[in-house]
Amino acid sequence: MRRALIIGFALSLLVGSTRAQQRPIQSLYMFDPLVLNPAYAGTQVQLSATAIYRNQWVNLEGAPKTFTTTIHSGFLKSKMGLGLILGSDQIGVHSDLSVYGVYSYKIQLSRDMSLSMGIQGGFNYLESDYNKLNLKNIGDPNLTGTTSKYNPNVGAGVFLRKKRVYVGLSVPYLIENNVVDISANTLAVQQRYYYLMAGTSRDISANVMFMPSVLIRYQENAPMSFDVNGTFVFYKVVGLGVSYRLNDGIVGLFELQITDSFHMGYAYDFTTSDLNRVSLGSHEIMINYRLRIPKIHKGLECPAYW
Repeated sequence: MRRALIIGFALSLLVGSTRAQQRPIQSLYMFDPLVLNPAYAGTQVQLSATAIYRNQWVNLEGAPKTFTTTIHSGFLKSKMGLGLILGSDQIGVHSDLSVYGVYSYKIQLSRDMSLSMGIQGGFNYLESDYNKLNLKNIGDPNLTGTTSKYNPNVGAGVFLRKKRVYVGLSVPYLIENNVVDISANTLAVQQRYYYLMAGTSRDISANVMFMPSVLIRYQENAPMSFDVNGTFVFYKVVGLGVSYRLNDGIVGLFELQITDSFHMGYAYDFTTSDLNRVSLGSHEIMINYRLRIPKIHKGLECPAYW
């Protein structure tokens, strides 16, 4: 029964005119906004490398497993940002490998306010291995063998920062590619996504900081969703927070700044939808490393983690 459930769920995502979530969801995106907005490239000035692994819906066979890696840095006295985004998303018999290059340019609007504009370009390599399925009806030619497809894409975004406040708007994938083609009949289309994020930080006391943020997701031909987050940071070392995701779950967040260069985070999603009957929630872990390169970043102020 569980195998049948996950097969049906996976096919509902990638076959037919679906309205389900098509892009991977991450709970620790606020620590790596580059995965959502190319304009974020170079915002941290120094070289920043981040890896996030998400194991979604534990105990559900074939459930999504997502791994993303980003690396970016500021150049030309932080006026320009360059970066790279690598991703791997696995759900059931379907896999999605992605490679995107990122470019951003920052305009200083005032002494404490800047506007960054960014673009990204690359491709997704989609593969479906139907040989992994355990089917009762093995005669269906559409569910046998292996299919693969390259989908090039481009995206754009803007990122506005003023002191401790930021707002970002992005469309990371502008081209609505076909996901799967069988006998020239389109079975699914990658719908365009829009992301609006905003956040700030406020000192509650000398040793406590509060960091609220919100992320709004809008996918064409699907209902809007959003995350509302609140994190308390103690002594600029330990962070504890909670997020609410509309109609999906509640997330507990933990973060730790081990050194000036090394930062890690963990999130656990408590599923509140009907999937909680077969899932033990979702785990996500993040590791970030930052490095100042003297020849590139000399004399520039690099923002703190918080």
